[in-house]
Amino acid sequence: MGSQRRLRVAVIGAGARSSFALEVERAELNAQIVLVCDPHPLAKQRVRQQLGRDIPVVKTIAEVVDADIDCAFVLTPDYTHADISIALLEAGVAVYLEKPMAISVEDATRILEVAYRTRTRLYVGHNMRHMAVVRAMRDVVTSGVIGDIKAIWCRHFVGNGGDYYFKDWHADRSKSNSLLLQKGAHDIDVMHWLGGSYTKAVTAMGQQSLYSQIEDRADRSDQLMGEFFSLENWPPLSQKGLNEIVDVEDLYTVNMRFNNDVLASYVQCHYTPDYWRNYTVIGTAGRLENFGDSDGGVVKVWTQRTTYSAKADLEIPIVGDERGHNDADRKIIAEFINFIRGRASIDANPINAWNAVAVGDLATQSLRNNSELKTVPELPEKLLQYYANNQAISPMR
Repeated sequence: MGSQRRLRVAVIGAGARSSFALEVERAELNAQIVLVCDPHPLAKQRVRQQLGRDIPVVKTIAEVVDADIDCAFVLTPDYTHADISIALLEAGVAVYLEKPMAISVEDATRILEVAYRTRTRLYVGHNMRHMAVVRAMRDVVTSGVIGDIKAIWCRHFVGNGGDYYFKDWHADRSKSNSLLLQKGAHDIDVMHWLGGSYTKAVTAMGQQSLYSQIEDRADRSDQLMGEFFSLENWPPLSQKGLNEIVDVEDLYTVNMRFNNDVLASYVQCHYTPDYWRNYTVIGTAGRLENFGDSDGGVVKVWTQRTTYSAKADLEIPIVGDERGHNDADRKIIAEFINFIRGRASIDANPINAWNAVAVGDLATQSLRNNSELKTVPELPEKLLQYYANNQAISPMR
């Protein structure tokens, strides 16, 4: 077959994130969504709503495999990621797996092992590596202008948390583990990338400080997030219709030591009025900090000794991502398609994604066990080498 054969794509999960997969149908990628898998009774209606047209809908992964699919986007709730992606990988279907790759380090390891054994291509959707703000910070770090990195801090103001994470399955720890997986996996991965290393030890604190006080609950299994989200849902304690189970924390503090002894801290709050991420990276010759994380923001770099100065020595405008991470989504889907065709290396390989899950899972264990210090386990060398080598196998034709 020619290298430009049109790829047959399946979308697993017709939820709020499924419209993201439409980017795969851009003409230059030569791929088409031909099947959606979702057992929900409203799946066909959701496909029309999210994907804009009628596409055949099946209920099981076995039916996806039987449909001669080239690749699949796994866009289902986090707790289903491991079993679904493993079934696809076992069948030789290339997988785009939305982050976090799993909600436990054990399940994340299972995924790595199956992709390695079957030699089926695996890609994990850490799209923040393609965001303009992250690229700008990474460029500053790799340029050496702030010296050797010694500390990284990230504050995540999750202003829409009540709607985004406390009115559906995310609020149930049996399905999400904690929001250090769903939300923190992005930031942990970015801090690893900026720090040039992975976490070796982690400790954390966290608590249910607000949303657990709200007694108004509802079953929203027939709704997608867009149907109940509103900026008018404020202040947080006035929220209505939270998930029937709310047992995840809404406030987190995590401390990490990297293998190269960079110290990193991550804090996350789910009821701030504003919604953005603020990173600070400190080196031996300066520091950087972002103000805003989308189009119109700026990354500031100080390299001269001074007292307080709002004006930095270097200011880099953030250009792109004006609609959240839409720009990054387009780039990451193009990278995925080119990767499975054998044309490209990938920025965030599955080892990066595994490390983000490991820290999120172990931090959660720590905060629920008196902030016990947790050590990240080591992966087998065969897996490290395989994924470092870009899963070097015969590319898809």
